[in-house]
Amino acid sequence: MAEATFKDIPELFEVELGESLTARTESLSTFRELGPPDLCHVVKSTGKAGQRDLGSYHYVSGVDASSSASLAAYINSLTYAIEDTSGWLTKGPTWKLRNGCYCCFNAFSRVDIRVDVKIPGGVHTYVVDLRGERHEATPEIWQETYLSALLRAILYSDDPTYYLDAYRKLDPITTPDSEIRFLQAAEQLFLKGWQVGSDPEIQVATVVSNHLTAGILKYFGDSNRWQQATNLFEKLTVKEPEIASLLAKSYIGMNEEVKAVQIMAATLKATPQSYTLLHVQCDFLRSKGKLEWALKLAKQAVNCAPSEFVTWEKLTELYIDLEEYESALLTLNSCPMFTYNGRDAHRPLTPARIHLPSKRPITDILPERQKNEDDEADPALQRLPSPGLRGTWARAYALLCRLVSRIGWDELLKSRSCVFVMEEEYRMQKAHSEHTHVNGVDGGDNVIHEDGTVGKSEGSTLVANAGADDDASTRGIVSEASTKGSISSEANVVENDNLNAAPAIPTIRISTESDRAREEEGEETNEEDDMASDVLEKPVQAAGEDQENGVDAAQQSDFSFNNKRLCERWLDNLFMVLYEDLRVWTIFRAEVAHFKTQHVAYRKTALEWEILGDLGLRLHHKEEAKEAYQRCLESQRFSYKPWSKLLDMYADEGDLQRSLQMAIRVAAYQYAEYAEMTYPTQVARSFFKLYQIHGHAKLAYTLLSMGLPEPIQKVMDSYLNYGRAFKVEGYDF
Repeated sequence: MAEATFKDIPELFEVELGESLTARTESLSTFRELGPPDLCHVVKSTGKAGQRDLGSYHYVSGVDASSSASLAAYINSLTYAIEDTSGWLTKGPTWKLRNGCYCCFNAFSRVDIRVDVKIPGGVHTYVVDLRGERHEATPEIWQETYLSALLRAILYSDDPTYYLDAYRKLDPITTPDSEIRFLQAAEQLFLKGWQVGSDPEIQVATVVSNHLTAGILKYFGDSNRWQQATNLFEKLTVKEPEIASLLAKSYIGMNEEVKAVQIMAATLKATPQSYTLLHVQCDFLRSKGKLEWALKLAKQAVNCAPSEFVTWEKLTELYIDLEEYESALLTLNSCPMFTYNGRDAHRPLTPARIHLPSKRPITDILPERQKNEDDEADPALQRLPSPGLRGTWARAYALLCRLVSRIGWDELLKSRSCVFVMEEEYRMQKAHSEHTHVNGVDGGDNVIHEDGTVGKSEGSTLVANAGADDDASTRGIVSEASTKGSISSEANVVENDNLNAAPAIPTIRISTESDRAREEEGEETNEEDDMASDVLEKPVQAAGEDQENGVDAAQQSDFSFNNKRLCERWLDNLFMVLYEDLRVWTIFRAEVAHFKTQHVAYRKTALEWEILGDLGLRLHHKEEAKEAYQRCLESQRFSYKPWSKLLDMYADEGDLQRSLQMAIRVAAYQYAEYAEMTYPTQVARSFFKLYQIHGHAKLAYTLLSMGLPEPIQKVMDSYLNYGRAFKVEGYDF
């Protein structure tokens, strides 16, 4: 039944006719925020008696959802995309579209708008609520649906963590006129933006922190066209003063810093409790090197919103900038952590078959999609827990990585033991407390000194019991689930079941190649492991909650420690995750050095190079990461990531030739995954960075000189045409 497929459009064929629509209706109540991409379901028929109709569907974003006519037009366009396989000698049944249904989720009113198209026949539009009941579509519902669809297209455009089979991405905004429509809809619905939710790092969506503002800032920020956003925020600030934080950010983007400072100063008098405004001012002062001033603002932002992760994150960053590393650790320990909720998605169904047509000839420059030895990697590399971190956990880990890149692992462990109660200290104190209680002596004033001895306190001590909050301004508001849970639920990190033993770290051997070489040379296979152990000290466990009964260890006995806090269990686990990363990285660099001294080629599979490149980026070893990604490209493996990472690096450096070489492959990979969109994408973002350095003309002529095949040249020209049509900075030189 190959003739029942579309020519260039991916699709999933149903086992039972209409099952995708039924599954979507049942899933409506699970959509929490923006909702999933649009669903397009079609029924194909030959019109012959006894011939079973076929149902298929695909996901799509970027289609104009402003009216039933525009959605019906999309379904109608599919009638011309069915494969025609009739030949001269044989002619099979001719398949035609009998009907189609387009489903688009309205994230504001939490309903699904659907357009049924009969071919030939009429168009029927209705709204399905969370209970599955039907209602009539109103103009207000259509406007909300239009904006919801645009936000999904913008925010899901190049999200590497969001993948669906048969997901087609089209350009959401193609002309300056359609951009004006987007701005008009955003203006009318802006004050309702909190209803669509926010990023997982934001606990409570507000009028200035939500998916709508994120979409606006991404769309205009990625192309550095802040003027349009500024005009929008100017109008809205009159209605809601807090929006001035977005207005000031836009003016800073336009290099209108004086205007931005005036707005921030005036608005802070009216809304002194706006943490978003304080953060904009804080970032501005950081860019000017006024770190002490920025620190005061970051502290004020924490006082304004102590339950938000981003305020504590900003304060931690400032402490790292100021080289106050112990304060940074204490602040990081106080961050409120939230359960990660990913993007909304459809309930997965098992299709009867999948049709993923090749996008040739554009994808001819890519390797074949088939597994080979370069898709294999050492299990120890694949088991690294850090890539599985999401949301606040990933952001907190990034801060820890930044800390270790500034001061090194040994200094980080020293700082950790200075500010947190270590397990051994807690044992000693508990043993002493039990001893003094048995002998009838009150040990409440005893403290553990730095040399490990127990004695009377000489001044103020920090009482670390659960009966009294030690310092509300630095503990933060942490949910019970986040304090009593562990990072294992977020990142599959194995938390030890025994408080008396540190988490077990598996033996890491990341190179089977080096093992073989050592066996040939008669060396021990664990030489590099020993080297890593000598260089890298394993972190001891910090005292925390008692896992046997789920209560704070501090409740077991009355004790106090001089200027020390209890380390949150999730942070203690992040230290173990960091140790895993550093240990593997240390072994890797030791192996590289060993092979260089032996003048032997150092080999890895492409997947191993890719993992090591990611690891280098996490640990702020940019040059080594770049080298790993470059080595990854030496193999014929179908992988988008190394090209993508190198594109960002070369674009940041302004390397025109290499950036274009990377951009060509990234664009081809996007088309291979049916992302037929120009902006906002990574390639467009990189082009616009190069625009500001080299100008439009130089990019165009350099691309022309590369002698690309016509289909690929056409794709690359689309990015240049967008820059010229929307007058991105650099378009006129």
